[in-house]
Amino acid sequence: IEYIGETTEEQRKADAKEAGYNTFLLKSKHVAIDFLTDSGTSAQSTDQWAEYMTAVESQATSDSYYELVEILQRVTGYKYIIPTHQGRAAEHIMSQCLIKDGFVPGNMYFTTTKLHQEMAGGTFADIIIDEAHDTQSTFRWKGNVDLNKLKKIVDEHGADKISYISFEFSVNLAGGQPVSMDNAKEVYEYCEANNIYLMWDATRCVENAYMIKKYDKRYHDTSIQDILHEMFSYGHGCTVSSKKDNLVNIGGFLGIKDDEVFFEKAQAMLRTYEGSVTNGGLSSADVAVLAQGSKEMLDFNYIRNRVEQTHYLGN
Repeated sequence: IEYIGETTEEQRKADAKEAGYNTFLLKSKHVAIDFLTDSGTSAQSTDQWAEYMTAVESQATSDSYYELVEILQRVTGYKYIIPTHQGRAAEHIMSQCLIKDGFVPGNMYFTTTKLHQEMAGGTFADIIIDEAHDTQSTFRWKGNVDLNKLKKIVDEHGADKISYISFEFSVNLAGGQPVSMDNAKEVYEYCEANNIYLMWDATRCVENAYMIKKYDKRYHDTSIQDILHEMFSYGHGCTVSSKKDNLVNIGGFLGIKDDEVFFEKAQAMLRTYEGSVTNGGLSSADVAVLAQGSKEMLDFNYIRNRVEQTHYLGN
């Protein structure tokens, strides 16, 4: 627990004015309740800190790395797991490996994701459903892709001009709105039929899995882990900023379903820009914490509490 004290309305007005009414310029000590981001702000468990303290630092053969790979392989079903120091590192590597020129359709965008796509020569195209742009719409699955929008781009430019589909769970720009399981499957099957890669931004995949469990009656009795496994099966890989659902203060990863050529290119870039292939620029201790957090994030009681307290506070 951190004691931060209390402020008056007059103090808050003065602090806001001093910051030019820019929340990014407010000093942390002046903020009592911070809604700016969930990125890297999770309190880590005693088990995570125990893993941190007992990890053995090793560049080449860290036990923490092998544990992390095993856990994330089990969660995602993907053969290849590449740790990075944060999500944007994974985005950079993915974009450079998969984009020459062409289009990257996606369900809205995240700022760094779009920038990395453009730096690699790609052109982002928004294919999210119209309801996502309507703040008054109460449609449950605002993260869904509009398949007709995707088909229109493919019909106009050809499937070979689509670098990959950038598909985000719990879409940040749309207010964290989830993707339905049916939409994930439908888009994946279309991509498979047209030889198009589908890459998930799975940064908030656990939150999305919880929403599926809560609102899709077919999954009421299905575990979070099993829901996640099916979600990931409808894609060819993923990037993750682990500073959200994986409950760590630093870290990320790139997951690849089974493409060995993509994996080898990604590893070569990792060595150049990030660090060892067994740590991605993280310490072995941080890798160990990420492995433990990736187990703890599957706990239904945890994710229910995380989502429902936010729902309660919003109301």
